[in-house]
Amino acid sequence: MTYNPEIHHRRSIRLKDYDYSQTGAYFVTVCAWKRECLFGEIKNGDTLLNEYGEIVIKCWDDLPNYYPDAQLDEFIVMPNHIHGVVSLSNVGAQFIAPFRKTTAGNNGINPGVINHAPTIGKIVRAFKARCTHAINQIRNTPGIPLWQRNYYEHTIRDENELNRILEYIINNPLQWAEDENNPENIKTNT
Repeated sequence: MTYNPEIHHRRSIRLKDYDYSQTGAYFVTVCAWKRECLFGEIKNGDTLLNEYGEIVIKCWDDLPNYYPDAQLDEFIVMPNHIHGVVSLSNVGAQFIAPFRKTTAGNNGINPGVINHAPTIGKIVRAFKARCTHAINQIRNTPGIPLWQRNYYEHTIRDENELNRILEYIINNPLQWAEDENNPENIKTNT
């Protein structure tokens, strides 16, 4: 189907007038493609991860190696989604890359480019891409989506909210029977 802006539009989940370049803490949820239970299962309130779920944990834990301004807090891999808290500092900071010779144009000199510190969006994209690449190599399914398009993010505004979110993440496996992402609770249009 060809893109038609009259019928193909998406509502933004971002806060209107919020400056996403500022330091802050974010609660992030990313769902598996078509909410398929790819990462393991919940038994008696415990998450039992499979090989794919373990890869997801490794990719999450590796984020600070690529993004030193990202501090990770509570995180959980559920059968078909993840929840985590990421705090960012120096978000949106700018620096000028040093002069470098180029192969063509500009008399062989690159006058420098402005680079920005990563935002939560860039970090989530990298996380999703790394997981997808690693898991698709094992499944021998190059190009197949692992995650749903986009992600849910909530800006954490204070300590009380942070504590409620951390408790929610920790207790998420105990709530699996009622979870909206549990396949048994997903309504289908038939």
